[in-house]
Amino acid sequence: MDATPADTRHNRWERNFNIAGMAAMHFGAVIALWMGARPIDLAICFGLYFIRMFAITGGYHRYFSHRGYKTSRAFQFLLALIGTTATQKGPLWWAAVHRRHHRESDTVRDVHSPVQRGFWWSHMGWIIANEHEEYDPSEVKDLYKYPELRWLDRYHVIPVLVLLGTCTAVAGLRGLCWWYCVSTVLLMHGTFTINSLSHVWGHRRFNTSDDSRNNPILALVTLGEGWHNNHHRYMQTANQGFYWWQVDIAYYIIKALSFVGITRELRLPPQRILDEGRLGNPAPFVKVEGDKPAVAKPAREPRSVLPTIPQPADAE
Repeated sequence: MDATPADTRHNRWERNFNIAGMAAMHFGAVIALWMGARPIDLAICFGLYFIRMFAITGGYHRYFSHRGYKTSRAFQFLLALIGTTATQKGPLWWAAVHRRHHRESDTVRDVHSPVQRGFWWSHMGWIIANEHEEYDPSEVKDLYKYPELRWLDRYHVIPVLVLLGTCTAVAGLRGLCWWYCVSTVLLMHGTFTINSLSHVWGHRRFNTSDDSRNNPILALVTLGEGWHNNHHRYMQTANQGFYWWQVDIAYYIIKALSFVGITRELRLPPQRILDEGRLGNPAPFVKVEGDKPAVAKPAREPRSVLPTIPQPADAE
C-alpha cells in the first residue's frame, strides 16, 4: 500500500528525529572526551553499557526475537524496559525487524545486508531511514498479546528520556555526556557491528544461505553475539557460542539466572548441529541478485581492510 501524504509527513518527521537524536548523542560523546573522565564516570559508563547490552542481546535478541528461553511475565517486562533505554526503539519493532532479517538474510530484501547495500547502510543507515519505521504485528503475534509490551513499544522514547534526565539530574553535564551519551553511543555501535561486520569479517563454520561469520572480537564487544554464523545456522537458542571455547557472556548470565528460577527451559543446539560444526567445511556463500537464489552466481569473498580472524582449533 502506498503511503498517504500524512504517512509521508509522519515518516519524514520520524527520520529527522532519528537523525537529530543520533547527532546529538555523538556530539555529547565528543564533549565528554573534551571534559575528561573521572573513575566514577568510567565505571557508570561501563555499567550502563553492560546492563543494556545484555538487555539487547539476552532480551531483545535471544528472548523476544528468537524465544531461546522462557521467563516470567515480570522479568519479560523488565528486559523490555531496560532494552528501551538502549535507544534502539521498542521490543516489538526490534523483534519484528530482526525476524524479517533472518527470513531474507543477505538477499535483496534484507533489512540491513552489507553484502547487498554496503557497510554504512547496514551499520546505521537502515535504522534512520523512512522505510523501516513500521512493522506488521502478525510478525510478533506471540509478543503482541501483552499490553505492557505494546505500550513500551509505542512509547519507547519515555524510558530513554527518564534515563537521560536522571543522569543529568545526578551529575549535570558530565552525567549527560559521559553516563548517557558515551555509553549509548558505544552500545549502539557495538550492536550495529553485528549487522555490518559479522557478515564480512570472520569465519564460516556452518553452511548457511547468507554470509554470516563468527568473530571472537565482536563476541566480546557484544557479550556473545559475534558467533553469528553459529546463530544463523540454528537461531532459536539461548546460547550463540556453541562450543566451550566460544565465549558467550550473555548466555552465562542467562544460565546463572536459571539457577535461581528467573529463566527456564533454555534451548540449546542439538548434537547433530554441534557435530556438523566440527566439520568446519561450509559451502561457499552465494550472493542473491534477485528473488531467486537458485539462479544467482557465486560471489567473490568480500574484501576487507580489517585483519583476518584466526580460526580456533576445535578443542572438543
